[in-house]
Amino acid sequence: MGARIVQIARDQARGEAAVARLAAIAPGAKHTVHYGNLSLISEMKRLAAAISAAEPAIDVLMNNAGAIFANRHVTIDGLERTFALNHMAYFVLTAGLRQRLLATPGARIVNTASDAHRRGHIVFEDLQSAKRYRPFRVYGTTKLCNIAFTHELARKLEGTRVIANALHPGFVATRFGDQAGGFYAWGVRVAKLFAITPEEGAETMVYLASSPDVARTSGGYFEKSRPSLPSREAQSDEVAQRLWTESERLAGISW
Repeated sequence: MGARIVQIARDQARGEAAVARLAAIAPGAKHTVHYGNLSLISEMKRLAAAISAAEPAIDVLMNNAGAIFANRHVTIDGLERTFALNHMAYFVLTAGLRQRLLATPGARIVNTASDAHRRGHIVFEDLQSAKRYRPFRVYGTTKLCNIAFTHELARKLEGTRVIANALHPGFVATRFGDQAGGFYAWGVRVAKLFAITPEEGAETMVYLASSPDVARTSGGYFEKSRPSLPSREAQSDEVAQRLWTESERLAGISW
């Protein structure tokens, strides 16, 4: 479709390989890659600043990084790692790139969530899962955060020409879960024998990024390129606004 892709990656070899594949598909598009650790707030901010400096306009921001971890780990920022990577990276990157998005008429923000959000619950008194850590429950909670974030983001973008939507891509056979550790990594690998392909999983993302059908739709949750109703908690204005306030505090930023 003629898109030029700017990626964020952790591993240089894999990043270069991805750029090479993109170059083979669309020669001359000058795809680029930035490297950093999206579980660290300082890195989120640095990457957002670097991309803002390099790109005068951003037509589509696709927040897609995510993981599940068998064991609880706290980052140097004092954040539980799943929460940091799956939610805070979306929040901080979007905030850091907002001026470029607002300066691009018709810009879109696409946040990869999951139907796993239905098994999650946001406990504001224990956002970092210090009292009880159950990997799939914590993962589901971060996916709930993605939808709540999108809900409030769309509200804050009202009156601009920027839209934001979230999606469930399906259970996709990517590298997701391969580094979860222990039984969880094994279980995810077995489950992926029945998963859909990355190309199939990307269909709703591409739809939200490009289709004229959703050019004026914001704050939605989609599955198989169709609107879907998320959990009641994911639809709560109060939950979304409180999560936003807490995220600003944790990141040390203000929208």
